[in-house]
Amino acid sequence: MPRPITILVGALGGDGGGVLCDWIVAAAHAQGLGVQATQIPGVAQRTGATTYYLEVMPTPGPAPTALALNPAIGEVDVALATELLEAGRMIFNGFVSPDRTTLVASTHRVLAIGERAAMGDGSFDVGRLLRAVKERSKEQILFDMDQAAEESGGVLNAVLLGALAGSGKLPIPGPAFEAAIREGGKSVDANLAGFAFGRGHARGELAQAVREHRKRRAASNGVEDLIERARQSYPVSSLDVVEEGIRRLAAYQDRSYAALYLDRLDAIHGLGSADLLRDVGRHLAVRMSFEDVIRVAQAKTSRERLVRVRTEVRAKPTEPVEITEHFKPGIEEICAILPPGVARRILAWAERSGRLGKFHISMHVRTTTILGFARLRVVAGLRWWRPHSFRYVEEQAEIERWLASIRAAHPLNVDLARETAELARLIKGYGDTYKRGLGNYREIVAQVVAPALSGRLSPKVAADAVANARVAALADPEGQSLAKTLAAISASGVVVRQAAE
Repeated sequence: MPRPITILVGALGGDGGGVLCDWIVAAAHAQGLGVQATQIPGVAQRTGATTYYLEVMPTPGPAPTALALNPAIGEVDVALATELLEAGRMIFNGFVSPDRTTLVASTHRVLAIGERAAMGDGSFDVGRLLRAVKERSKEQILFDMDQAAEESGGVLNAVLLGALAGSGKLPIPGPAFEAAIREGGKSVDANLAGFAFGRGHARGELAQAVREHRKRRAASNGVEDLIERARQSYPVSSLDVVEEGIRRLAAYQDRSYAALYLDRLDAIHGLGSADLLRDVGRHLAVRMSFEDVIRVAQAKTSRERLVRVRTEVRAKPTEPVEITEHFKPGIEEICAILPPGVARRILAWAERSGRLGKFHISMHVRTTTILGFARLRVVAGLRWWRPHSFRYVEEQAEIERWLASIRAAHPLNVDLARETAELARLIKGYGDTYKRGLGNYREIVAQVVAPALSGRLSPKVAADAVANARVAALADPEGQSLAKTLAAISASGVVVRQAAE
């Protein structure tokens, strides 16, 4: 009896893993192949991680009387993941092996609760995940399937099925998978489009088409010349981050803002460290696209989000979906978009009167109604005003001080410069989250970075101190751990290495 082909699928709730499994089973049955599928639902991770396991016989004929119900460590032929961390989870559990497993995975991320709740940028290191994927699997088919689904008009599970078909690891022709999609009878045209897109990606047929699409998108934003400028000047190792930063900031504000991003990076590039350039490029793009009410309104009314919500609730094309947004802006959020002079006077009054941090306006806005959508679009349309707002002025001044600290630290110690750049992880969001993160950032700068730049603390010791202080700040939202760490640094000047991040 020939050995069955073993397939492990890791998906999140709402990704359509069950439908994907059904398509594979139907296509296998249509070819006369014995097949068995089981699933293990999970509710602990994000929206609920679910594992599906299939065994497919390689040749037509009846299946053996017994096939395995669960995957065995090191005995998985094909691993499918609808999100990059799910691929990492399968690797960590030992199911993916470098001598046997073909890993087909989407490279996009859906952040876990712990990643979202972190004081700073708590997201898992994507570079580390990708290295593990390439080192621990025999073959890889990796691309952003979420983006591919959007570009094709399909859904993620259909794109993943297409990638599986394009891998050639199953004795099932493409038309059999397409027939299974048609038999399912749901969103057939969209699913077939996603399937074709995924299969083309897996075969490498769409690589050039995707490059051309991105080129046209960059040209439509008027930033193709900025991207070309970066390609001509910066090391290849940093280009993926820098190019994405250019596109992000052009969409966030405009072309001139993206050009300012490059101007700022030019000064960092002049320091001669490719690693530092990549670090600063990533954090600078995030800092320059700070969250304000204008940004929130842009995100809430974007077409991509509305499509994603419909997909997540599995709404049919003819079914209406109602979305109610909950907002609770405080005085600081309101002042963020006011002129700087007016905002400072209001904030000073609020602080004297004890209303700062205590006054909020609760609003429920139904963005699927004409009036509700129009209200948020009006706010989103204030993008032209952003450079004149209080938050913009304050944020740009903070960014310039941060960049100046990095430039000053580099001649003293490269590690200190990189750790100073990493401090940007503490600053994110808006409201109380932003306020706490910024406060922690300023404390570390004042008590560790500034003394190092002035010669009162060894740069090498300071680099370790900044790393430890950052870990403490990220681990404890209340700030007690950071206070203890800074007190120890101030008392002795000798840093005791804390646990790694």
